[in-house]
Amino acid sequence: MSGLLAGIRTLDDLDVQGRRVFVRVDYNVPLEGGRVADDTRIRASLPTLLDLASRGARLVLASHLGRPGGRRRAEDSLEPVARRLAELLPAGEVVLAEDCIGDGARKVVADLRDGQVAMLENLRFHPGEEADDEGFARGLARLCDAYVNDAFGAAHRAHASVSALPKMVRDRAAGRLLVRELEALGRVRSDPARPFVAVLGGAKVSDKIGVLETLVARADVLLVGGAMANTFLRARGLCTGRSRVEEDRLPLARSLLQRAAERGTTVVLPVDVVVAASPEATEGRVVPVESIGADEMALDIGPATLEAFTVHVARAATVFWNGPMGVFERPPFAGGTLGLAQAIAACPGFTVVGGGESVAAVQQAGLSGRFGHVSTGGGASLELIEGRKLPGVEALR
Repeated sequence: MSGLLAGIRTLDDLDVQGRRVFVRVDYNVPLEGGRVADDTRIRASLPTLLDLASRGARLVLASHLGRPGGRRRAEDSLEPVARRLAELLPAGEVVLAEDCIGDGARKVVADLRDGQVAMLENLRFHPGEEADDEGFARGLARLCDAYVNDAFGAAHRAHASVSALPKMVRDRAAGRLLVRELEALGRVRSDPARPFVAVLGGAKVSDKIGVLETLVARADVLLVGGAMANTFLRARGLCTGRSRVEEDRLPLARSLLQRAAERGTTVVLPVDVVVAASPEATEGRVVPVESIGADEMALDIGPATLEAFTVHVARAATVFWNGPMGVFERPPFAGGTLGLAQAIAACPGFTVVGGGESVAAVQQAGLSGRFGHVSTGGGASLELIEGRKLPGVEALR
């Protein structure tokens, strides 16, 4: 196996019959009223879980949820997640341990039979998880005979269950979801069919410096929207009113534009935007980027910009999209993001969507099944495209 998967075993390489298989999943999902509000990440793990269960594995699932900061908090319990997973599994049963290490967890795991599923309580209830503590990892290692990482969304974190633990387990492998992520994103990173069009949005240039620098060097066309486009517009000398701008990143924006010009990469910025006094406004108005009022904020790309972006996307052989074009959660400012989602879905090339907000927009548009790959990891997908090594992937080699 070549590329990002070189030296990594997959489920097909593991003997799991009657063995305790620790599966690191990413069930950091939104909860509302004590129930899972979006089960996308849970469903994404099912191919791995069903494969292992059908082969007689005794499944020990582990995940983090929220930011409890090393303390036990009732609102961050995985109980609603275990309940939802049980509804999705044919056997209809998931036993939730009261903790992720210690005697209680060991008892739950010891009682498992072939094909059964247990879920450990939130890993982040212990400070050792985020500290990548070897002692905490050894406590987890006592619960398993084999290790599978299927948590791409956490693979860029050097945490105990992701980094230290797999190094302690001889039989370790990548799950079906992790393999799909590495294959798809590896294709974008290392061997994109051309023209390669990258679309970046979201709030801040500072959150995406590495990926911006990488894509300026590798993409044929870079389309920039969202609030981060305001910083580029200001760097070109335009007045952006009360729009969000990172003043300290203006030199970087100018440098990126210059490097793109030197390399021959086409950078497309908004030519019109939807403005209003605040994101809470009930309506906006479309203006050219040269005409943003002093008391107005740019909150979405305008129709002329969307049309220009669509032309580039339609010609692309590869598209990578990360970040919304505006405040898409608000109907007056959703048109750019949802229109872009439709344009990318119609592209005949290989299309990849990465990042929580972009994925949410795709789901809002009802287009989830229309892309080549929809990534479950925002930060992890960006770091991979940048060319960084992910701790959770390297620990499997």
